[in-house]
Amino acid sequence: MSASPTLNGKAPYADQEKGRQPLLEKHHFDVVIVGAGLSGIDAACRLTQSHPRVRFVVLEARERIGGTWDLFRYPGIRSDSDMYTLGFPFRPWPDDRTIADGPTIRRYVEETAREYGVDRRIRFGVKVVAANWSSARSRWELTAEEVATGNRLSLTATYLYISAGYYRYDRGYIPDLPQVDRYRGTLVHAQHWPEELDYAEKRVVVIGSGATAVTLVPALAQRAAKVTMLQRTPTYIVSLPAVDPLARWLRSHLPERLAYHLVRAKNVAIMTASYKLMRRFPRQARAVIRAGIKRQLGGAVPLDPHFAPPYNPWDQRLCVVPDGDLFKALVEGKAEVVTDRIERFTEDGLQLRSGRKLSAEIVVLATGLELQSLGGIDLSLDGKPVDLPNRLSYKGVMLDGVPNALFVVGYINASWTLKADLVARYFCKLLGHARRTGKAVFVARPTGEVGNRQPLIDLKANYVLRALDRFPKQGGRRPWLMNQNYLRDLLELRFSELEDGELRFAPAGAAAAVAEAPLEVAS
Repeated sequence: MSASPTLNGKAPYADQEKGRQPLLEKHHFDVVIVGAGLSGIDAACRLTQSHPRVRFVVLEARERIGGTWDLFRYPGIRSDSDMYTLGFPFRPWPDDRTIADGPTIRRYVEETAREYGVDRRIRFGVKVVAANWSSARSRWELTAEEVATGNRLSLTATYLYISAGYYRYDRGYIPDLPQVDRYRGTLVHAQHWPEELDYAEKRVVVIGSGATAVTLVPALAQRAAKVTMLQRTPTYIVSLPAVDPLARWLRSHLPERLAYHLVRAKNVAIMTASYKLMRRFPRQARAVIRAGIKRQLGGAVPLDPHFAPPYNPWDQRLCVVPDGDLFKALVEGKAEVVTDRIERFTEDGLQLRSGRKLSAEIVVLATGLELQSLGGIDLSLDGKPVDLPNRLSYKGVMLDGVPNALFVVGYINASWTLKADLVARYFCKLLGHARRTGKAVFVARPTGEVGNRQPLIDLKANYVLRALDRFPKQGGRRPWLMNQNYLRDLLELRFSELEDGELRFAPAGAAAAVAEAPLEVAS
């Protein structure tokens, strides 16, 4: 392998052994990974295992590892997927709890990064703002910004791996709030929860009905005087055990890794089958979900209109509550659900269209997310902006006509990490192919018709519909169709041929070969 590029006599990772952050300015890396959440750490670990000689850096805008699990700090924050599929397949989830709290998940991600040594490859407080592909140099020219100072940094990479999720970290969605200026209480957005907020013995109204709201309500109800979940439209809610009894039994009788993979396979099979059945038989699925809620409520709370969504299951994402904690809070009278619309805010609460008034010392907005595509990075090719809404997604991991770049978008019907890990392993497969063939550049381009173009994210949730014009599209046939099926992706990303006629490889340009040593990867 050729020597790593240097700056002032220091290699890019020279300071990491001393606990300092890697140098960036004017450096060239084989790979730049954007984001140090579950997806970014997964990719970094996979690279370290498969290609230990590849020079890479992880750029993270925040000051800690964890992504989503570092951002959200509201009471009760937890996973809405089981941890046997949300966890990394190469590092078994160590806890009995299937549905885990946010701090435990973040600690798991951090420990994984430390165990695989990728924590030393992370540069914190650095946000990638622009990426331009130079055809002449066969590399990405990146512009990054130090969040604390606003200083701009320049670096280059042969490959760009965007694992920054698809929603904005700096702000959540705030709908129109009529006469909110009149309100004299405390108004907070769940995405920016104040650590010092004291809600003990207070009257709290949570506006929203999605995953954040159904998590917040039972957590707040433990200390608040009364919690009201104010929803405009109900959501499908399913109760799951917080601890999987089969997983506990297997862990006590089998080697840890074997037990982990057996439970993981079981959960993947159940998720895949249940999603297919619900989409194919929505009326029956609705009846089963409502029957489960009715059992949990035991007649103490009316089913209609509070648990009667006007859409089919999986038109929007289902919400999961561990051990029915939301229903318990409702039955015990610590919380209530109100299905209505806001007419206006008042000085001490809200006036609803039905005529009812809700008094509240604290109003929490659990009103959803603002989405952004590719981490908000301004993408360009030889200085010309990439028009994302007019680009197609190849296998749900690349953009047509955009070389040497992958992005991670997880499943809407299963754990995010299932797809993220497949993308990471596919990327490692691409690097291995590049080494063997001497073709360091790859690009996907459709041959012939791709079928009807459709949204990349197939959900009818408002937060998705608001952002469709910012995202690329998918086609109507493979490989331009984004699967929402782990087993199908497993076959396409792990075991199919790379050069399929629509993904092409080529040697790097002569200019790139002169400017820098060619990419080298280990066998």
